Amino acid sequence: MHSTEHDTRSPRSSLWYAAAAFVFAVGMAGTTLPTPLYGLYRQELGFGELMVTVVFAVYAVGVIAALLVAGDYSDKLGRRPLLFVALGLSVASAVCFLLEGGLPLLFAGRLLSGFAAGLFSGAATAAVLELAPGGSRGFAATAANMGGLGCGPLLAGVLAQYAPRPLVLPFVTHLGLLAVAVVLTVALPETVRRPRPRPGLRPRGMAVPREVRPVFVPAGLACFTGFAVFGLFTAVSPGFMSETLHLTNLAASGAVVFCVFCASLLGQAAAGRVSVGLALPLGCLGLVAGMAQVGASLLASSLPLLVTGAVTGGVGQGLAFRSAMAAVSARAPEEHRGGTISALFVVAYLGISLPVVGVGALSTGLGLRNAGLVFAGCVIALASVVGVHLWRTRGSDTAGAPESGG
Repeated sequence: MHSTEHDTRSPRSSLWYAAAAFVFAVGMAGTTLPTPLYGLYRQELGFGELMVTVVFAVYAVGVIAALLVAGDYSDKLGRRPLLFVALGLSVASAVCFLLEGGLPLLFAGRLLSGFAAGLFSGAATAAVLELAPGGSRGFAATAANMGGLGCGPLLAGVLAQYAPRPLVLPFVTHLGLLAVAVVLTVALPETVRRPRPRPGLRPRGMAVPREVRPVFVPAGLACFTGFAVFGLFTAVSPGFMSETLHLTNLAASGAVVFCVFCASLLGQAAAGRVSVGLALPLGCLGLVAGMAQVGASLLASSLPLLVTGAVTGGVGQGLAFRSAMAAVSARAPEEHRGGTISALFVVAYLGISLPVVGVGALSTGLGLRNAGLVFAGCVIALASVVGVHLWRTRGSDTAGAPESGG
């Protein structure tokens, strides 16, 4: 068994926490950095919207592979070694985009970025939680994660719109931030005391015990739906804005995606104030309302409706995700908790990838606007069914689950 070596009561603990949160945020920012740039790649390399969504979805393949293979390696080897590996993968991803000469390097860059995100999800989350002052632990890692995911497209959009070399400068800037993150990781205290002798490393895998399944199935569907909304905004919303709203400002595209992740952060904060049984159906309601606004924005060619849909859907995703995690964690037996949570993340990342590839495929025949309307309708239908089920069973399926906070 491992133990934590760092004392969060130390006067320097808040500085270590801030440093770990910065490392986490910088790492996650790289995963969304290409979002506002996909239109430029389309022009330069001459591929369609379907290929944009496939390039995006390769990222989720990397995340799932890393979660399944190395989800608990930081428990065995320590946080810092895994952070160094994740940062190295992030550097390699940025280099692939800088050397970009066609689709193979774009695929390689996205896959490496997925591997990095999968490692950060375990090692950086644990490091931030363990280094955070006691009162802020429950929300610390979420803020770093969502903050980084939101800042990536905002940074890339602003640089691509207002600075020279739009396909180069965002990644050079990120490499500079990664260099700072490496220096901070060198200085971070290790929070895990490795046992002697060092244990063997085996793929973590995933498991959903029978007693968890009544909670896991609706919680997983809520996560799938919420992450599908993330996928829509991070993969194809720039295409919606340029083709349907006729807005080609890349900074504006990045800002809309930034709004989704900031809203998710607000939703996750709100989830800590209500019971899981209430937060899950409320999250589904937010997803329904958000996608209705997105659909209306496509019909009316309205940017304000797209922005309000991003905010509403983001809040719904945050509510649903944090409360789903709380419900599943509470019901899972301790010896199977890690595998059960891994399974929930796998479902979530399937949600962020498969539906947007469907949007890309539909867009080849229906056009991007109509494909977006079909997607919005499917999300509304799924979130409505799941939300009604969760509301009706809130006293039984989430029985024993604590409030989402903590």
